[in-house]
Amino acid sequence: MIPILYFQLIFLLFQSNELISIGKIATPLGEILIILDDRTPNHKASFIQLAQEGYWDSLTFNRVIPNFVAQGGCPDTPEGFSDPEYLLEPEFHPELTHVYGAVGAGRDDNPGKLSARCQFYIVQNPKGLHRLDGDYTVFGQVIKGMEIVDKMVSVQRDQHDQPINPVLMDINILYLSQNEYTNLITNLKK
Repeated sequence: MIPILYFQLIFLLFQSNELISIGKIATPLGEILIILDDRTPNHKASFIQLAQEGYWDSLTFNRVIPNFVAQGGCPDTPEGFSDPEYLLEPEFHPELTHVYGAVGAGRDDNPGKLSARCQFYIVQNPKGLHRLDGDYTVFGQVIKGMEIVDKMVSVQRDQHDQPINPVLMDINILYLSQNEYTNLITNLKK
């Protein structure tokens, strides 16, 4: 009887101490923190996997447009948009919209609205980009560093909206307890 109670207690402890996944994007301009949304489990898991593998650590924010987005990840390559290994089914939720600081998955104009898992963007338009709702999966939200995104879209860029001086990225995943997350959010509001 005691072993069963012990395992039930351990299960409850792990269940109540579930860690919160935070994406940490380091750039030459500063650090951006994003919370990954549990309502988009495939996009969240993909982002975590690619970050842990160091996939993006030699890549850049390759498209920056004021009042639109800062987009990073793989360049616009055929592999990024046609290789089934790099595509995800959409995960649309009416409450996950393209507000300022929303993190979404890039894609081409494919009819299934499949996401290119190697590309993501951060909405920089203060009014949001709600015309993209229901067409692109939103899977996260910036919780720290929108001033960095604002700087990023203001850098000098070429005719393809690519920064003249590359904005490199180094992405890692932080796992925070509920208390650590609450403290982080509280400190950010000060």
